[in-house]
Amino acid sequence: MKNYSSFLILTFLFFSFSCSKKPVEPIVADLVIHNGTIYDGSGDKPFIGSVGIKDDKIIYVGQNTNFVSDTTIDATGLSVSPGFINMLSWGYGTLMNDGRGLSDLKQGVTLEVFGEGTSPGPYYKDGKLISFGDAMNKLEENGVSLNIASFLGAATTRILEVGYDNRAASAGEMKRMKKIVEKSMKEGAMGIGSSLIYAPGDYASTDELIEICKTASEHGGMYISHMRNEDNKVMEALEELITISRDADIPAEIYHLKSSRKANWKKIDDVIRRVEEVREEGLKITADIYTYNASSTGLTGVIPTWVQEGGHRAWINRMKDPSVRERLMEDIRKELSEQPPEGILMVGFRTASMSKKYLAKTVAEAADMRGQSPEEAIIDMIIEDDNRIQCIYFSMSEENIRKKISLPWVSFCSDAGIYSDISKSFRTHPRAFGSFIRVLGKYSRDENLFPLEEGIRRLTGFPASNLKLKERGLLKENYFADIVIFNKDEVKDNATFEEPLQFAEGVNHVLVNGVPVLLNGEHTNKYSGRFVKGPGFSLN
Repeated sequence: MKNYSSFLILTFLFFSFSCSKKPVEPIVADLVIHNGTIYDGSGDKPFIGSVGIKDDKIIYVGQNTNFVSDTTIDATGLSVSPGFINMLSWGYGTLMNDGRGLSDLKQGVTLEVFGEGTSPGPYYKDGKLISFGDAMNKLEENGVSLNIASFLGAATTRILEVGYDNRAASAGEMKRMKKIVEKSMKEGAMGIGSSLIYAPGDYASTDELIEICKTASEHGGMYISHMRNEDNKVMEALEELITISRDADIPAEIYHLKSSRKANWKKIDDVIRRVEEVREEGLKITADIYTYNASSTGLTGVIPTWVQEGGHRAWINRMKDPSVRERLMEDIRKELSEQPPEGILMVGFRTASMSKKYLAKTVAEAADMRGQSPEEAIIDMIIEDDNRIQCIYFSMSEENIRKKISLPWVSFCSDAGIYSDISKSFRTHPRAFGSFIRVLGKYSRDENLFPLEEGIRRLTGFPASNLKLKERGLLKENYFADIVIFNKDEVKDNATFEEPLQFAEGVNHVLVNGVPVLLNGEHTNKYSGRFVKGPGFSLN
């Protein structure tokens, strides 16, 4: 009897509590993503759930399905993640002409980061200084579907004060350069970006770079560098980056980590070992890569920078000088002994006549057509085109790509422009259309080098943390709603070296600041991208 009475009391209490409990209030959202497999960007295991968005922010991530919303995206069978970050983009100019940014958008990229050596600003136009912030705001105001950010170019800074002279900056010039850095950091620069393999960037000494990086460090910035050498002296170049990081007390990243030219491929192991050694010591050194075994730059890749002093016109005139030509040919000949002309594919000319003759030809093929040695052909073609001539260099190891892509401290970039109209006849490197989707498809799914959640971490949360971005890079409440929804079984890069103008497949929807800019693979004519400021941004 006693047990029965206890049962009645417990039953009464249960029903009393149940009846008094208030029903769960629905979450009011502008847009809800339901039933997707959610990868939050942290590297944690995914789960099936919902994401609620209000205005430009995420207001809910979890398994609740009780929403009131005008718009719903059914993500059943699809993956949902933060938007991807392109750590090195050359898309500023192309985005000014066409803000859709489809070659990256169709890969799930929602943030473009500029600034390898040169940056959109500051520069002089018609005697007026266009500041770093002015240049970045101009692109946002023009209308762009992706977010944009940039480092301040070390070469851009140097050009403003020193010009194209191959000399040390004076004390006065250094003082003014540091002022440029301070102003640009307050306007939203991510830090200092250098490109020490090209003129006039390589005219800067290590000490000069340390000094301007000290100013960037005071404002929370990082240093990111195309190192001074990527082949025979790659270890020496790495030590310079480490020295700058240590002496300026600044985090540092290696642009498109590589060890180029076959004789140097084995050096990548030493590079990795050294980076991991200093990371263990407490230095914050990271790297980014594009997911291909070929690079792309001008024929400047085999031309010494001494001939380029003074800028483009001085460079061209110097190459015409017979007294210079013999020395220049000898220097180019040495470069070609390590980078054979058969492995240099020409893909970009300024003049139509040169393009008609030599587009998609190797330097070796063009030299045969002209009846010249490769070094003679390189000099004369640059003079005739009055241009650096964009090339693809087949100089890296596929095995090394797999080594680098598996490193937890490596993120990703395109090192390319951004293209939307592929009806025009032009050539480019396939990395412009496939560098990010290859991480998810080729290397994670097909080759199983790392789980998908790790690939997504290194496309999202990891680079966002390196850049010290506020409320971006994760699927998290109160974070900006930069989101990509894709089919992990179908993501695929289609671009090839022979046919590069092919969009990637498998990305269904992309949201930028809460606005769908890609739905069912099609652009929505929305331009919700913003200028994302760095940690030193100040309104004062």
